[in-house]
Amino acid sequence: MATSDVIASLYADGLATNGLQSWIQSNIVPLILLGIAIILLWIGGRGDNAGVARRSIGLIIGLVALGIAVSGNGPKVGEFLASLIVG
Repeated sequence: MATSDVIASLYADGLATNGLQSWIQSNIVPLILLGIAIILLWIGGRGDNAGVARRSIGLIIGLVALGIAVSGNGPKVGEFLASLIVG
């Protein structure tokens, strides 16, 4: 099969990233969260509770952004936030 035939068949089938997206959600995201938890526990073990609190607030904001991105509800969240400002 020629390269152009392969490209044409892939284009006709429709390329999607659903498999990659689900793999990332199933594997990479929990590993990142585990790493963050270990780092926060390590910092807390040294007695730097204020440092843990500062990093935790940033972590919560990051997790909210990650949740919005993964769920696909970004436009709905944006419309809701805009309605809070506009009325």
